[in-house]
Amino acid sequence: MSRTDGLDKPCFVKIKDANRDELFASGLEYNPPARGMWNIVHSGMLLPGAHEIFACAQGCLRGVILTAAEMLELDRLSWISVSESDMFDGTLESDIVDGVCEIIEKLDKKPPVILLYLSCIHLFVGVDFEAIISELSQKHPEITFVDCYMTPTMRQTVSPVAKMSSQLYCALKPLPLKDKVVGIVGNDRATDEDSELVKIIRSAGCELRDITLCKTFEEYLTLAECSLNISYIPTGFLAGEDLEHRLGANHLHLPARYSYEGIKDNYKRLCDELGIDMPDFSHDEAAAEKSLLKAKEIIGDTPIAIDFTAVTRPFELAWLLCEHGFNVKHIIADSAAGEEDSFDKLCAHDPEIKIWYAVNVNMLEMPEQDHEHILAVGQKAAYYFATDSFVNIIVNGGYYGFSGIAKIADLMIDAYNTPKDRREVLRLKGMGCASCLV
Repeated sequence: MSRTDGLDKPCFVKIKDANRDELFASGLEYNPPARGMWNIVHSGMLLPGAHEIFACAQGCLRGVILTAAEMLELDRLSWISVSESDMFDGTLESDIVDGVCEIIEKLDKKPPVILLYLSCIHLFVGVDFEAIISELSQKHPEITFVDCYMTPTMRQTVSPVAKMSSQLYCALKPLPLKDKVVGIVGNDRATDEDSELVKIIRSAGCELRDITLCKTFEEYLTLAECSLNISYIPTGFLAGEDLEHRLGANHLHLPARYSYEGIKDNYKRLCDELGIDMPDFSHDEAAAEKSLLKAKEIIGDTPIAIDFTAVTRPFELAWLLCEHGFNVKHIIADSAAGEEDSFDKLCAHDPEIKIWYAVNVNMLEMPEQDHEHILAVGQKAAYYFATDSFVNIIVNGGYYGFSGIAKIADLMIDAYNTPKDRREVLRLKGMGCASCLV
Protein backbone atom coordinates (compact mmCIF):
# COMPACT_ATOMS: atom_id res chain seq x y z
CA MET A 1 0.00 0.00 0.00
CA SER A 2 2.97 2.35 -0.32
CA ARG A 3 1.96 2.90 -3.97
CA THR A 4 1.87 6.48 -5.13
CA ASP A 5 -0.54 6.39 -8.06
CA GLY A 6 -2.30 9.47 -9.33
CA LEU A 7 -0.71 12.54 -7.83
CA ASP A 8 2.18 10.63 -6.29
CA LYS A 9 0.88 11.07 -2.75
CA PRO A 10 1.66 8.17 -0.36
CA CYS A 11 -1.21 6.66 1.61
CA PHE A 12 0.72 6.28 4.84
CA VAL A 13 3.89 7.19 6.63
CA LYS A 14 5.58 5.39 9.48
CA ILE A 15 5.54 7.55 12.57
CA LYS A 16 9.34 7.54 12.72
CA ASP A 17 9.43 9.18 9.28
CA ALA A 18 6.51 11.57 9.80
CA ASN A 19 6.72 15.33 10.09
CA ARG A 20 4.34 15.92 12.96
CA ASP A 21 3.79 19.53 11.87
CA GLU A 22 2.55 18.43 8.44
CA LEU A 23 1.79 14.74 8.19
CA PHE A 24 0.69 14.83 4.55
CA ALA A 25 0.62 17.21 1.63
CA SER A 26 -2.86 17.93 0.29
CA GLY A 27 -3.87 16.59 -3.09
CA LEU A 28 -6.62 14.75 -4.91
CA GLU A 29 -8.99 13.39 -2.27
CA TYR A 30 -11.26 10.40 -1.74
CA ASN A 31 -14.20 10.30 0.67
CA PRO A 32 -14.91 6.76 1.88
CA PRO A 33 -18.50 5.54 2.33
CA ALA A 34 -18.35 5.64 6.12
CA ARG A 35 -21.23 8.03 6.60
CA GLY A 36 -21.73 8.43 10.34
CA MET A 37 -20.17 11.89 10.59
CA TRP A 38 -22.55 14.85 10.66
CA ASN A 39 -22.63 17.48 7.95
CA ILE A 40 -24.01 21.01 7.97
CA VAL A 41 -27.54 19.80 7.18
CA HIS A 42 -27.58 17.62 10.30
CA SER A 43 -26.14 20.41 12.43
CA GLY A 44 -28.70 22.95 11.30
CA MET A 45 -31.51 20.64 12.38
CA LEU A 46 -30.31 20.96 15.99
CA LEU A 47 -31.91 24.40 16.16
CA PRO A 48 -35.55 23.77 17.15
CA GLY A 49 -38.06 25.28 14.75
CA ALA A 50 -35.45 26.34 12.21
CA HIS A 51 -36.06 25.95 8.49
CA GLU A 52 -33.06 25.40 6.21
CA ILE A 53 -32.88 26.91 2.72
CA PHE A 54 -30.02 25.94 0.43
CA ALA A 55 -29.20 28.05 -2.62
CA CYS A 56 -26.78 26.11 -4.77
CA ALA A 57 -26.28 24.18 -7.98
CA GLN A 58 -28.32 21.05 -8.63
CA GLY A 59 -25.39 18.68 -8.22
CA CYS A 60 -24.83 19.93 -4.67
CA LEU A 61 -28.53 19.99 -3.93
CA ARG A 62 -28.83 16.25 -4.53
CA GLY A 63 -26.73 15.41 -1.47
CA VAL A 64 -28.39 18.09 0.66
CA ILE A 65 -31.90 16.91 -0.14
CA LEU A 66 -31.04 13.26 0.38
CA THR A 67 -29.54 14.06 3.78
CA ALA A 68 -32.75 15.74 4.95
CA ALA A 69 -34.87 12.97 3.45
CA GLU A 70 -32.82 10.22 5.07
CA MET A 71 -33.09 11.85 8.49
CA LEU A 72 -36.89 12.24 8.06
CA GLU A 73 -36.70 16.05 8.15
CA LEU A 74 -37.48 16.94 4.55
CA ASP A 75 -40.32 19.23 5.67
CA ARG A 76 -37.72 21.46 7.34
CA LEU A 77 -35.68 22.03 4.20
CA SER A 78 -36.23 24.00 0.99
CA TRP A 79 -33.92 24.92 -1.84
CA ILE A 80 -33.21 27.39 -4.62
CA SER A 81 -31.49 25.97 -7.68
CA VAL A 82 -28.73 28.16 -9.11
CA SER A 83 -28.04 27.94 -12.85
CA GLU A 84 -25.05 29.09 -14.87
CA SER A 85 -26.97 32.04 -16.32
CA ASP A 86 -27.61 33.34 -12.80
CA MET A 87 -23.89 34.03 -12.53
CA PHE A 88 -23.90 36.59 -15.34
CA ASP A 89 -27.27 38.37 -15.55
CA GLY A 90 -26.84 40.53 -12.44
CA THR A 91 -29.81 39.07 -10.59
CA LEU A 92 -28.04 36.66 -8.25
CA GLU A 93 -28.87 38.54 -5.02
CA SER A 94 -32.44 39.41 -6.06
CA ASP A 95 -33.11 35.83 -7.20
CA ILE A 96 -32.12 34.54 -3.77
CA VAL A 97 -34.27 37.12 -1.98
CA ASP A 98 -37.24 36.40 -4.24
CA GLY A 99 -36.76 32.65 -3.90
CA VAL A 100 -36.63 32.78 -0.11
CA CYS A 101 -39.73 34.99 0.06
CA GLU A 102 -41.62 32.62 -2.23
CA ILE A 103 -40.65 29.67 -0.04
CA ILE A 104 -41.80 31.50 3.10
CA GLU A 105 -45.19 32.24 1.57
CA LYS A 106 -45.69 28.57 0.72
CA LEU A 107 -44.82 27.25 4.17
CA ASP A 108 -47.74 26.18 6.34
CA LYS A 109 -46.23 28.04 9.28
CA LYS A 110 -43.58 30.74 9.31
CA PRO A 111 -40.49 29.51 11.14
CA PRO A 112 -38.83 31.64 13.85
CA VAL A 113 -35.44 31.11 12.19
CA ILE A 114 -34.30 30.52 8.63
CA LEU A 115 -30.81 29.17 8.06
CA LEU A 116 -29.87 30.39 4.59
CA TYR A 117 -26.98 28.51 3.02
CA LEU A 118 -25.03 29.92 0.08
CA SER A 119 -22.46 27.84 -1.78
CA CYS A 120 -18.91 28.28 -3.02
CA ILE A 121 -20.13 29.56 -6.38
CA HIS A 122 -21.65 32.61 -4.66
CA LEU A 123 -18.39 33.43 -2.93
CA PHE A 124 -16.49 33.05 -6.18
CA VAL A 125 -18.62 35.74 -7.83
CA GLY A 126 -18.59 38.01 -4.77
CA VAL A 127 -22.27 37.87 -3.84
CA ASP A 128 -23.31 40.39 -1.17
CA PHE A 129 -24.61 38.03 1.50
CA GLU A 130 -24.97 40.81 4.05
CA ALA A 131 -27.29 42.72 1.72
CA ILE A 132 -29.37 39.58 1.14
CA ILE A 133 -29.82 38.99 4.87
CA SER A 134 -30.60 42.67 5.44
CA GLU A 135 -33.29 42.80 2.75
CA LEU A 136 -34.88 39.56 3.92
CA SER A 137 -34.93 40.84 7.50
CA GLN A 138 -36.73 43.99 6.36
CA LYS A 139 -39.30 42.01 4.40
CA HIS A 140 -39.88 39.52 7.23
CA PRO A 141 -38.93 41.13 10.56
CA GLU A 142 -40.72 38.34 12.44
CA ILE A 143 -38.08 35.84 11.22
CA THR A 144 -34.42 35.70 12.21
CA PHE A 145 -32.23 35.02 9.17
CA VAL A 146 -28.84 33.41 9.75
CA ASP A 147 -26.13 33.33 7.11
CA CYS A 148 -24.73 29.83 6.62
CA TYR A 149 -22.14 28.48 4.20
CA MET A 150 -21.92 25.38 2.05
CA THR A 151 -18.46 25.73 0.60
CA PRO A 152 -15.55 23.27 0.69
CA THR A 153 -13.17 26.13 -0.12
CA MET A 154 -13.44 27.16 3.55
CA ARG A 155 -11.51 24.08 4.64
CA GLN A 156 -8.24 25.96 4.33
CA THR A 157 -9.47 28.71 6.68
CA VAL A 158 -12.43 27.98 8.97
CA SER A 159 -13.94 24.58 8.24
CA PRO A 160 -17.62 24.45 7.22
CA VAL A 161 -18.38 22.33 10.30
CA ALA A 162 -16.76 24.83 12.69
CA LYS A 163 -18.48 27.76 10.98
CA MET A 164 -21.85 25.99 11.09
CA SER A 165 -21.32 25.22 14.76
CA SER A 166 -20.83 28.92 15.42
CA GLN A 167 -23.74 30.07 13.25
CA LEU A 168 -26.14 27.80 15.16
CA TYR A 169 -26.03 30.29 18.02
CA CYS A 170 -26.42 33.46 15.93
CA ALA A 171 -30.18 33.58 16.51
CA LEU A 172 -29.59 34.11 20.24
CA LYS A 173 -30.45 37.61 21.46
CA PRO A 174 -28.72 39.21 24.48
CA LEU A 175 -30.33 38.37 27.82
CA PRO A 176 -29.20 39.06 31.40
CA LEU A 177 -26.54 36.49 32.24
CA LYS A 178 -27.27 34.12 35.13
CA ASP A 179 -24.40 33.13 37.42
CA LYS A 180 -25.55 29.56 37.97
CA VAL A 181 -26.28 28.71 34.35
CA VAL A 182 -23.56 26.89 32.38
CA GLY A 183 -23.73 25.94 28.71
CA ILE A 184 -21.93 23.31 26.67
CA VAL A 185 -21.58 24.54 23.09
CA GLY A 186 -20.37 23.21 19.77
CA ASN A 187 -21.20 19.53 20.19
CA ASP A 188 -23.73 17.60 18.13
CA ARG A 189 -24.80 15.20 20.86
CA ALA A 190 -25.45 15.54 24.59
CA THR A 191 -22.54 15.00 26.95
CA ASP A 192 -22.71 11.73 28.86
CA GLU A 193 -24.46 12.31 32.20
CA ASP A 194 -21.95 9.95 33.87
CA SER A 195 -19.03 12.19 32.94
CA GLU A 196 -17.20 14.01 35.70
CA LEU A 197 -17.67 17.19 33.64
CA VAL A 198 -21.45 17.10 34.04
CA LYS A 199 -21.23 16.00 37.66
CA ILE A 200 -18.95 18.93 38.55
CA ILE A 201 -21.33 21.42 36.95
CA ARG A 202 -24.35 20.00 38.73
CA SER A 203 -22.56 19.61 42.08
CA ALA A 204 -21.72 23.32 41.95
CA GLY A 205 -25.47 24.03 41.94
CA CYS A 206 -25.43 25.10 38.29
CA GLU A 207 -28.03 24.45 35.64
CA LEU A 208 -26.62 22.85 32.49
CA ARG A 209 -27.92 23.96 29.10
CA ASP A 210 -27.06 22.59 25.68
CA ILE A 211 -28.61 23.02 22.25
CA THR A 212 -28.77 19.23 21.95
CA LEU A 213 -31.21 19.21 24.88
CA CYS A 214 -33.48 21.97 23.56
CA LYS A 215 -36.93 20.89 22.40
CA THR A 216 -38.41 24.28 21.47
CA PHE A 217 -37.20 27.56 20.02
CA GLU A 218 -38.12 29.31 23.28
CA GLU A 219 -35.92 26.88 25.17
CA TYR A 220 -33.12 27.52 22.67
CA LEU A 221 -33.33 31.28 23.34
CA THR A 222 -32.53 30.72 27.02
CA LEU A 223 -29.03 29.59 26.03
CA ALA A 224 -28.26 33.32 25.95
CA GLU A 225 -28.55 33.37 29.75
CA CYS A 226 -25.44 31.20 30.24
CA SER A 227 -22.73 33.10 32.08
CA LEU A 228 -20.19 30.40 31.22
CA ASN A 229 -19.97 28.37 28.03
CA ILE A 230 -17.77 25.31 27.74
CA SER A 231 -16.56 23.82 24.47
CA TYR A 232 -14.63 20.57 24.25
CA ILE A 233 -14.84 19.67 20.56
CA PRO A 234 -12.25 21.49 18.37
CA THR A 235 -14.94 22.63 15.93
CA GLY A 236 -16.90 24.12 18.84
CA PHE A 237 -14.17 26.55 19.86
CA LEU A 238 -15.33 29.23 17.42
CA ALA A 239 -18.89 29.05 18.80
CA GLY A 240 -17.67 29.66 22.34
CA GLU A 241 -15.47 32.57 21.28
CA ASP A 242 -18.28 34.18 19.28
CA LEU A 243 -20.74 33.90 22.16
CA GLU A 244 -18.20 35.48 24.48
CA HIS A 245 -17.77 38.37 22.05
CA ARG A 246 -21.48 38.88 21.32
CA LEU A 247 -23.20 38.03 24.60
CA GLY A 248 -20.45 38.44 27.18
CA ALA A 249 -20.50 34.85 28.48
CA ASN A 250 -17.10 33.55 29.58
CA HIS A 251 -15.75 30.81 27.33
CA LEU A 252 -13.73 27.90 28.65
CA HIS A 253 -12.28 25.45 26.13
CA LEU A 254 -11.69 22.09 27.80
CA PRO A 255 -10.69 19.72 24.98
CA ALA A 256 -11.65 16.08 25.40
CA ARG A 257 -8.50 14.40 26.70
CA TYR A 258 -7.24 10.83 27.02
CA SER A 259 -4.36 11.74 29.29
CA TYR A 260 -5.05 11.45 33.01
CA GLU A 261 -3.09 14.61 33.76
CA GLY A 262 -4.83 16.43 30.93
CA ILE A 263 -8.23 15.42 32.28
CA LYS A 264 -7.38 16.61 35.79
CA ASP A 265 -6.00 19.86 34.40
CA ASN A 266 -9.33 20.45 32.63
CA TYR A 267 -11.26 19.82 35.83
CA LYS A 268 -8.97 22.12 37.81
CA ARG A 269 -9.64 24.94 35.34
CA LEU A 270 -13.38 24.30 35.48
CA CYS A 271 -13.48 24.22 39.28
CA ASP A 272 -11.47 27.44 39.46
CA GLU A 273 -13.93 29.07 37.05
CA LEU A 274 -16.89 27.89 39.13
CA GLY A 275 -15.23 28.91 42.40
CA ILE A 276 -15.39 25.46 43.98
CA ASP A 277 -12.85 23.03 45.41
CA MET A 278 -11.66 20.34 43.03
CA PRO A 279 -13.08 16.92 43.95
CA ASP A 280 -10.96 13.82 44.44
CA PHE A 281 -10.98 11.86 41.20
CA SER A 282 -8.95 8.86 42.43
CA HIS A 283 -12.03 6.61 42.30
CA ASP A 284 -12.84 7.70 38.73
CA GLU A 285 -9.25 7.18 37.64
CA ALA A 286 -9.22 3.74 39.24
CA ALA A 287 -12.43 2.83 37.40
CA ALA A 288 -10.85 3.85 34.08
CA GLU A 289 -7.78 1.77 34.90
CA LYS A 290 -9.94 -1.24 35.76
CA SER A 291 -11.80 -1.02 32.46
CA LEU A 292 -8.59 -0.67 30.45
CA LEU A 293 -6.96 -3.65 32.18
CA LYS A 294 -10.07 -5.74 31.60
CA ALA A 295 -10.10 -4.76 27.93
CA LYS A 296 -6.41 -5.65 27.55
CA GLU A 297 -6.99 -9.05 29.16
CA ILE A 298 -9.75 -9.83 26.65
CA ILE A 299 -8.39 -8.18 23.50
CA GLY A 300 -4.80 -9.24 24.06
CA ASP A 301 -2.37 -8.42 21.25
CA THR A 302 -5.01 -7.92 18.58
CA PRO A 303 -3.79 -5.10 16.29
CA ILE A 304 -5.74 -1.87 16.79
CA ALA A 305 -6.48 0.96 14.35
CA ILE A 306 -7.81 4.34 15.56
CA ASP A 307 -9.29 7.03 13.35
CA PHE A 308 -9.81 10.73 13.93
CA THR A 309 -13.57 10.62 13.32
CA ALA A 310 -14.02 8.45 16.41
CA VAL A 311 -12.03 10.59 18.81
CA THR A 312 -10.76 14.13 18.44
CA ARG A 313 -7.34 13.19 19.87
CA PRO A 314 -6.43 9.87 18.21
CA PHE A 315 -2.72 10.09 19.06
CA GLU A 316 -3.48 10.70 22.74
CA LEU A 317 -5.87 7.75 22.87
CA ALA A 318 -3.29 5.63 21.05
CA TRP A 319 -0.64 6.48 23.63
CA LEU A 320 -3.01 5.72 26.52
CA LEU A 321 -3.69 2.30 25.01
CA CYS A 322 0.00 1.65 24.36
CA GLU A 323 0.78 2.54 27.97
CA HIS A 324 -1.61 -0.23 28.97
CA GLY A 325 -0.07 -2.83 26.68
CA PHE A 326 -2.44 -2.65 23.71
CA ASN A 327 -1.06 -3.32 20.24
CA VAL A 328 -1.84 -0.07 18.41
CA LYS A 329 -0.56 -0.45 14.85
CA HIS A 330 -2.47 2.12 12.80
CA ILE A 331 -3.69 5.69 13.23
CA ILE A 332 -5.83 7.38 10.59
CA ALA A 333 -5.39 11.14 10.90
CA ASP A 334 -4.42 14.11 8.79
CA SER A 335 -2.95 16.19 11.62
CA ALA A 336 -1.25 15.83 15.00
CA ALA A 337 -1.84 19.43 16.03
CA GLY A 338 -2.23 19.74 19.78
CA GLU A 339 -1.02 16.18 20.28
CA GLU A 340 2.69 16.66 19.78
CA ASP A 341 3.60 15.14 23.15
CA SER A 342 1.61 11.96 22.48
CA PHE A 343 3.04 11.80 18.96
CA ASP A 344 6.60 11.88 20.31
CA LYS A 345 5.87 9.23 22.93
CA LEU A 346 4.34 6.93 20.32
CA CYS A 347 7.32 7.45 18.04
CA ALA A 348 9.70 6.40 20.81
CA HIS A 349 7.48 3.48 21.84
CA ASP A 350 6.97 1.97 18.38
CA PRO A 351 8.56 3.77 15.40
CA GLU A 352 6.77 1.39 13.00
CA ILE A 353 3.25 2.62 13.78
CA LYS A 354 1.63 3.65 10.50
CA ILE A 355 -0.23 6.92 10.08
CA TRP A 356 -2.75 6.77 7.24
CA TYR A 357 -4.05 9.72 5.27
CA ALA A 358 -7.83 9.27 5.39
CA VAL A 359 -8.70 11.18 2.23
CA ASN A 360 -5.80 10.19 -0.02
CA VAL A 361 -7.23 9.15 -3.38
CA ASN A 362 -5.10 5.99 -3.33
CA MET A 363 -6.96 4.85 -0.19
CA LEU A 364 -9.68 3.83 -2.64
CA GLU A 365 -8.00 0.43 -2.84
CA MET A 366 -7.50 -0.07 0.91
CA PRO A 367 -10.62 -2.16 1.62
CA GLU A 368 -9.66 -4.56 -1.19
CA GLN A 369 -6.30 -5.40 0.36
CA ASP A 370 -5.62 -8.43 2.52
CA HIS A 371 -5.45 -7.21 6.13
CA GLU A 372 -4.72 -9.04 9.33
CA HIS A 373 -7.66 -9.02 11.70
CA ILE A 374 -7.96 -5.51 13.12
CA LEU A 375 -9.95 -4.10 16.01
CA ALA A 376 -10.97 -0.65 14.78
CA VAL A 377 -11.92 2.40 16.80
CA GLY A 378 -13.99 4.47 14.39
CA GLN A 379 -15.93 4.04 11.17
CA LYS A 380 -13.18 5.01 8.73
CA ALA A 381 -10.81 2.52 10.36
CA ALA A 382 -13.50 -0.16 10.11
CA TYR A 383 -14.03 0.60 6.42
CA TYR A 384 -10.41 0.86 5.36
CA PHE A 385 -9.27 -2.24 7.24
CA ALA A 386 -12.41 -4.19 6.23
CA THR A 387 -13.23 -5.28 9.76
CA ASP A 388 -16.56 -5.94 11.46
CA SER A 389 -14.88 -5.64 14.85
CA PHE A 390 -15.16 -1.93 15.48
CA VAL A 391 -16.15 0.70 18.03
CA ASN A 392 -18.94 2.66 16.41
CA ILE A 393 -18.62 6.21 17.78
CA ILE A 394 -18.01 9.60 16.22
CA VAL A 395 -16.51 12.76 17.75
CA ASN A 396 -15.89 11.10 21.15
CA GLY A 397 -19.45 9.74 21.29
CA GLY A 398 -20.46 12.28 23.95
CA TYR A 399 -18.02 10.65 26.35
CA TYR A 400 -15.66 12.74 28.43
CA GLY A 401 -12.99 12.31 31.07
CA PHE A 402 -12.25 9.20 33.13
CA SER A 403 -15.76 7.83 32.66
CA GLY A 404 -15.35 8.34 28.91
CA ILE A 405 -12.15 6.28 28.90
CA ALA A 406 -13.87 3.51 30.85
CA LYS A 407 -16.81 3.44 28.44
CA ILE A 408 -14.61 3.40 25.35
CA ALA A 409 -12.67 0.49 26.86
CA ASP A 410 -15.97 -1.33 27.40
CA LEU A 411 -16.96 -0.60 23.80
CA MET A 412 -13.66 -2.10 22.64
CA ILE A 413 -14.51 -5.29 24.51
CA ASP A 414 -17.94 -5.36 22.91
CA ALA A 415 -16.43 -4.75 19.47
CA TYR A 416 -14.02 -7.64 20.00
CA ASN A 417 -16.68 -10.05 21.28
CA THR A 418 -19.58 -9.02 19.05
CA PRO A 419 -18.71 -8.12 15.44
CA LYS A 420 -21.11 -5.85 13.55
CA ASP A 421 -22.14 -5.86 9.91
CA ARG A 422 -20.10 -2.86 8.83
CA ARG A 423 -21.91 -2.62 5.49
CA GLU A 424 -25.21 -2.04 7.24
CA VAL A 425 -23.82 0.29 9.90
CA LEU A 426 -21.58 2.48 7.77
CA ARG A 427 -24.25 3.29 5.19
CA LEU A 428 -26.36 5.23 7.72
CA LYS A 429 -25.75 8.96 7.37
CA GLY A 430 -25.50 11.15 10.46
CA MET A 431 -24.99 8.81 13.40
CA GLY A 432 -27.62 9.35 16.07
CA CYS A 433 -30.16 10.89 13.67
CA ALA A 434 -33.36 9.18 12.62
CA SER A 435 -32.92 7.40 9.30
CA CYS A 436 -35.37 6.14 6.72
CA LEU A 437 -32.73 3.55 5.79
CA VAL A 438 -33.11 1.64 9.03
